[in-house]
Amino acid sequence: MMGYLEMYYTYILQCSDGTLYTGYAVDINQRVAAHNSGKGSKYTRGRLPVTLVYYEVLDTKKEALQRERQIKKLDRIGKIKLIQAETWD
Repeated sequence: MMGYLEMYYTYILQCSDGTLYTGYAVDINQRVAAHNSGKGSKYTRGRLPVTLVYYEVLDTKKEALQRERQIKKLDRIGKIKLIQAETWD
C-alpha cells in the first residue's frame, strides 16, 4: 500500500489592484479560496479578488519556502517574466 504523497506549492497571485503576491501552500485551491474569502493574508485582504497566475510544485515544505523567498526577492519585472515564461496548457 502506498502512502499519501504530500506536495507543496509556491504561487503568485495577481491582486485586483495589479500587484503580485507570493506565497506557499499544501492545497493550492484551498489557499486561493482562503485569500478570496479575506482569510488568506493581510496583504491580499484589501486587494480582492485575487487570481492565481503562477505556481510551482515542490516535493518538500523546505523547498517550497526556499522558492518562495527566491521569488519574493525578484522585482516586479522579474516576477512578470517568470509568469510569462510558464506555458499554461
